[in-house]
Amino acid sequence: MEIPEIAGLGARRNEDIALDLMKFVAGTAGVGRPQAPSTGFSGSGGAKPEEHVNQLLALYSRCLKAVEGKEPEKEAAK
Repeated sequence: MEIPEIAGLGARRNEDIALDLMKFVAGTAGVGRPQAPSTGFSGSGGAKPEEHVNQLLALYSRCLKAVEGKEPEKEAAK
């Protein structure tokens, strides 16, 4: 297998940096992770896997914008 040549030894793409940032934030804040079952009453059955994926994709897009130095989009008033 050939190793692709990289422009600079320390050069990384914005997408790679954003992915590492997303992994750090998601791991620290528990984003996209199902809640652990607990004893007692529970309010809901938990989030569906699709909701976890949507949360992670939204977090990745926010991380990518932060790495690129773009302003985050203002969400419409709900």
